[in-house]
Amino acid sequence: MAKDYARTDRIAEQMQRDLADLIRLEVKDPRVNKVTITGVEVTRDYSHAKVFYTTLDGSNQQLQEGLDRAAGFLRSKLAHAMKLRIIPQLHFIYDESIERGSHLSQLIDHAVASDAKLPKD
Repeated sequence: MAKDYARTDRIAEQMQRDLADLIRLEVKDPRVNKVTITGVEVTRDYSHAKVFYTTLDGSNQQLQEGLDRAAGFLRSKLAHAMKLRIIPQLHFIYDESIERGSHLSQLIDHAVASDAKLPKD
């Protein structure tokens, strides 16, 4: 049973690499730019894949619409590149972990700076 998970992980990693290249090189939609694919989770039956992404721009809504629009095109390109019997349906999900991590880092920096200002006994 452990092999099933290893195979889905390998497929997810390959999909992440291929999708990053396809979005960068093949997608002509101006809404889809400056996007980073942060991870892919594939279901055990390979029917669905959650594609997590983040962007440097604040235009998440337009980017989501562009990715949803390009999902069929990207799936067909993946079918040619990956040679799998079943190519998963792509579901794009915004990954907030980068922003959350940056915010926590700023809070820690602020706390350290405020502790440094306190008088020492």
